Amino acid sequence: MRRRIRALVAALSALPLALVVTPSAHAADPTTMTNGFYTDPDSSARKWVAANPGDGRAPAINTYLASTPMARWFGAWSGTIGTAAGAYVGAADHHDKLPLLVAYNIYLRDSCGGHSGGGASSASAYSTWIAQFAGGIAGRPAVVVLEPDSLADYGCLNQTQIRERQGMISGALAEFNRQAPNTWVYLDAGNPGWVSAATMAQRLHEAGVRQAHGFSLNISNYYTTDQNTAYGNAVNSELAARYGYTKPFVVDTSRNGNGSNGEWCNAAGRRTGTPTRLGGGAEMLLWIKAPGESDGNCGVGTGSTAGQFLPEAAYKMIYGY
Repeated sequence: MRRRIRALVAALSALPLALVVTPSAHAADPTTMTNGFYTDPDSSARKWVAANPGDGRAPAINTYLASTPMARWFGAWSGTIGTAAGAYVGAADHHDKLPLLVAYNIYLRDSCGGHSGGGASSASAYSTWIAQFAGGIAGRPAVVVLEPDSLADYGCLNQTQIRERQGMISGALAEFNRQAPNTWVYLDAGNPGWVSAATMAQRLHEAGVRQAHGFSLNISNYYTTDQNTAYGNAVNSELAARYGYTKPFVVDTSRNGNGSNGEWCNAAGRRTGTPTRLGGGAEMLLWIKAPGESDGNCGVGTGSTAGQFLPEAAYKMIYGY
């Protein structure tokens, strides 16, 4: 009942603002419909701790990683996506908490990097998948990060594939607007070291970011919050100058405590950043990449696969060495 009352108040209070504020997909604010962020009970860190209670690293990993709200990623491994997404947001809703979800299944995913290659088998298959994802969330409050790297990773796509990707993303945003009215969707916009702010603003606009609540930065990377805030503001300046609107943005702070050393794939010597919270220079600072999960067979994760939990890497990331 408490959540429903907050939801009604939030929806009513937001209605006048929709006429004057930067265009946003939804009137309702999921952060006011819930009481804090949801901590995934089945995160990779929590599963490792449960399976290794006698390991000397377990107390630190449990305290600093497993107990911090972070995103759950959804892709082909998730099974029936509507059921999987629905179960996750349903569990969060039961506890009156706000869940963080990542949709990571776009056709030709990670076409340049390759460590996380895969995704849907075709553009039409993706459209079906993402529609079911949005339908699984339905009217419950949620935050969704839409397709990390999908706009920054254009270098290995031809123009036909780029236009196809833009269509997939704009179609996805339309599905969330239609089926998941209490979800804030952030379209991913890469990081400060990848694509210029001017180019990213153009890509965001062409992919339909006007339909999204905002955009996300630094997913699975290490740039400082200040660097990302400066970049996000620069992207917004370009959006305002070219298209007449701006958007809120969020920053992945899960691994940016020591900043970037120029490497992106399992970089050594990195540290966890500010835990998930509202504000902090962006609309939200979020743990989107799970600390300790490998980026692929590279860096300090040599011999691992993308998404595999590496306890030693996780332990070192807690302390920054």
